Amino acid sequence: MAKRLDILVPFLNERESVAGFCALAGDLAAQAKERFGLDTNFIFIDDGSTDGGGALYGEHMTGDWSLITLARNFGKETAILAGLDQSEGDYVLLMDADLQHTADVALDMIGRIIADPDLDMVYAIRADRAESRTLGRYLANGFYWLINMGQRYEIPANAGDFRIMTRRFAMALRQLRDQRRFNKGLYAWTGFRQERILYKPADRQGGESKWSRRKLIAFSLEGFTSFSVVPLRMVSLFGGGVAALGFIYGIKILLEVLFTGVAVPGYPSLIVAVLVLGGLNLALTGLVGEYVWSALSEAKNRPNYIIKSMSGPSAVPLAQTRKTGRASHDD
Repeated sequence: MAKRLDILVPFLNERESVAGFCALAGDLAAQAKERFGLDTNFIFIDDGSTDGGGALYGEHMTGDWSLITLARNFGKETAILAGLDQSEGDYVLLMDADLQHTADVALDMIGRIIADPDLDMVYAIRADRAESRTLGRYLANGFYWLINMGQRYEIPANAGDFRIMTRRFAMALRQLRDQRRFNKGLYAWTGFRQERILYKPADRQGGESKWSRRKLIAFSLEGFTSFSVVPLRMVSLFGGGVAALGFIYGIKILLEVLFTGVAVPGYPSLIVAVLVLGGLNLALTGLVGEYVWSALSEAKNRPNYIIKSMSGPSAVPLAQTRKTGRASHDD
């Protein structure tokens, strides 16, 4: 019996690329069958699109595929989880619908994971980002340096969701039901043997990237609150340093008054102390608030997502879906 490859494709308002991706999907499925003997099943996850693009897959797709439509925009990280919950393949490949992930790189990753039985994941790293020397890239590298500090595992920089995994890796990943998901950290935390490859993405065929700077900053904060205590420790160390400097300064003033008769500086020194300590306290309160909100989100234990509908030749009726922490409108 031929092994099965499930290809998960989360998307949000990618109407312009539907026809092009369906053509790529047909070519990828044919080559996966010819070169590796794999039966291919596509699982599209509509993460709350408002452009009607999801309906177009029914006009262009052939073969085995299904469309999961979520009740609203839950975020790409959660949309991937929704696809994993529906996947039963021996291998699971994650791709974007904007055509920046090419069939050639996907086939390379498929070949690598099939050739090595001990390998559980192959992930692609964007070479154009690794080679760039922009301010944004330096900030990103600083982010990964901080989040990996003191960890027992490494979250690789410049790696996205373009990757393939074995069934056992996918099953392990499905067990992680974090409400505030940071998949890059979850992939690394899960463990197993992983391998990286470099690739250069193709140009977008339409639409715009959904990752604004504001969303990237929020996503980075999500990573810190989910996988690192370094920010809290840094603020604590900074606070300890400020307290030590204040103590030394206080001794200096006391000695000057006792032995030289110099008047104690009043208003300026007081204002500086209030601003420094007040600002530090506000920053620490805000940071602690982020961690508390993250903990509160997990404690509520809500379903990770809500399925609105499922369609396509390979779709499973909602009444038959597994109860693995998700919900549908029939629940």
